[in-house]
Amino acid sequence: RVRPFGAVTEFEGKLYLVTANNKNVYKQLKANPKFELSITAANGMDWIRIEAKAEFDSRKEVKVKMLADNSNLEGLYTPDDNIMEVFYMKDAVATFYSFTTEPKTVKF
Repeated sequence: RVRPFGAVTEFEGKLYLVTANNKNVYKQLKANPKFELSITAANGMDWIRIEAKAEFDSRKEVKVKMLADNSNLEGLYTPDDNIMEVFYMKDAVATFYSFTTEPKTVKF
């Protein structure tokens, strides 16, 4: 399934995303942590595909950082609400594509 993710943060050198534990995406990632993201550049000529595993992190400090970096989450979550779930991209592989150059792959 494909779902939008509108919030990201960097914490301790890792890229984190956020969801709620009452959503199907959370249950699906817990059952099978493999996921992919695709992001298109504003120029429409370049894009990235990221393959990774979701590694959930329940620490309060990463939740606080996610909220501080993403004002669009205000009113949706708090660090202690028992709903907010953050996860980082483990064993991530990003492939950068372009209509004008050959693909380039980076592991992080």
